[in-house]
Amino acid sequence: MKMRLRLCGCITMSAVSLLLSGSSLPADDSHKEPRIKLVVHGGAGTITREKMTPDMEQQYRAKLAEALQEGYKVLKSGGSSMDAIEAAIRVMEDSPLFNAGKGAVFTSAGTNELDASVMDGASLKAGAAAALRRVKNPISLARLVMDKSRHVMMAGEGAEEFARRQGMKPVSRKYFFTEHRWRQLQEARKKEMQRSANRLALNETYLGTVGAVALDQEGRLAAGTSTGGMTNKRPGRVGDSPVIGAGTYADNRTCAVSATGEGEYIIRLGVARDISALMEYQGKSVNEAADMVVMEKLARLGGTGGVIAMDRNGNHAWPFNTSGMYRGFIDADGKIVIKIYKD
Repeated sequence: MKMRLRLCGCITMSAVSLLLSGSSLPADDSHKEPRIKLVVHGGAGTITREKMTPDMEQQYRAKLAEALQEGYKVLKSGGSSMDAIEAAIRVMEDSPLFNAGKGAVFTSAGTNELDASVMDGASLKAGAAAALRRVKNPISLARLVMDKSRHVMMAGEGAEEFARRQGMKPVSRKYFFTEHRWRQLQEARKKEMQRSANRLALNETYLGTVGAVALDQEGRLAAGTSTGGMTNKRPGRVGDSPVIGAGTYADNRTCAVSATGEGEYIIRLGVARDISALMEYQGKSVNEAADMVVMEKLARLGGTGGVIAMDRNGNHAWPFNTSGMYRGFIDADGKIVIKIYKD
């Protein structure tokens, strides 16, 4: 690794230690004041202008902006990155636009099963919840698993019982019913019976997973992801979103990552952790690492999807190998940028 040392007549012990360690982590800029930042995504998949009406596009942009603003309020007031990502994701979970919370897709049995996870980059603590049927905001339950239990992941009835004990009121299963998602299930069933749908067309069946990564005033990173899974999935199927190291990962030394896409492929590659590992062991930038994993490794395996990733200095990347990904960020000055398509 190439290094530059200022010649001052001596070499400090810290510099000697760094030289001897052979560490390939990016240069430590911890002396700089962290600049808060929040990045969110609303899922990757087959998103084209031809299929998007102006009104629908405006709705997506408005909801992404609302999520960014809610998280920004937390960061601007000195709140933690974990609080910020939870606030942002809850906004998207409460919207029928996204495949998370209210807008969750249906399983083959006509039920809804939701997954979510969070990870704190400072402590490497994490929490996840899977196969939920009556939890309104899975991201908050994942947070409770991290903060209020000795576990990392809880699933099904046990997770929902834990939610009730923590004061979360269950919702009726009817809460998750939306006409749009029900029609998607019928279409997916028809395609499966006809065996005429290819995987590209099926990209639409997981579109809408939501996620967020944040950097707070203390320089702490956090990541979170929430989803309803894949339309017409078998009951009990769990994707990448609640799997730490696959759909979610955060480490203050490297980056925070939230993924979206075909969960089976993302799990097999350990996408989120792989991005962090490339930064940790090879000294790659967040852009280089994210591009290598999504555009090369994931694509080579045959998987589609994308990620949002941010390093400890607030640099972010959001590569995806689909036609679009709902995404946006808000910087320290409150400037919001939202994008949907590749351009």
